[in-house]
Amino acid sequence: MLKQIINGIFAGVLISIGGAVYLSCDNKYVGSLLFTVALVCICYQGYSLYTGKICYIPEKHTKAEFSVLFTGLLGNVTATTVCGYALAYAVPKLRQAGFDACSLKLEQEIPQTLIRAFFCGILIYLAVDIFKKNKTPLGILLCIPTFILSGYEHSVADMFYFAVSGIVSLKAFVFIWLVILGNSAGGMLLPLLSLAGGKKVDGQKS
Repeated sequence: MLKQIINGIFAGVLISIGGAVYLSCDNKYVGSLLFTVALVCICYQGYSLYTGKICYIPEKHTKAEFSVLFTGLLGNVTATTVCGYALAYAVPKLRQAGFDACSLKLEQEIPQTLIRAFFCGILIYLAVDIFKKNKTPLGILLCIPTFILSGYEHSVADMFYFAVSGIVSLKAFVFIWLVILGNSAGGMLLPLLSLAGGKKVDGQKS
């Protein structure tokens, strides 16, 4: 369990690095591309990122898999929170950039947040699955900037943005859980459809 938490912490640190470079860039296209360093490193190093792990729960839903999922999430939360506060202190301009971004996020209606998170989940699944099957970062380099530039919501990145912004409120807490829910649903969509398709063709799970 400790190893799983540590892997989640490493993933959270990398997402924080990606989030920080994105907030630092005046050009959002450059920032969205540089953000991909986070997921590229996470995939190659095998760290535990919730939004990547949840996609495979439909295929493997054992107690061990759920343990990896939620202990990893704990590590993600811990790292993004600590990194967020640390970087807000070390690089003060990040706090204002994070505050501006998070203030806009909190203006979204609940269905808007869920839909944005849902579509982000789909793209995260594609990015990770292309990497797993082909050992290429191409899916990451295309899917991550796509979800960022589309305004979709990524739960672990948002944890960092809220930490660096200094915004602590019930509304922010609810927002993060809505994004986690939307990411989870979107991330599991294509795997569930694949399993359903396998049942139709073979009469059993593919």
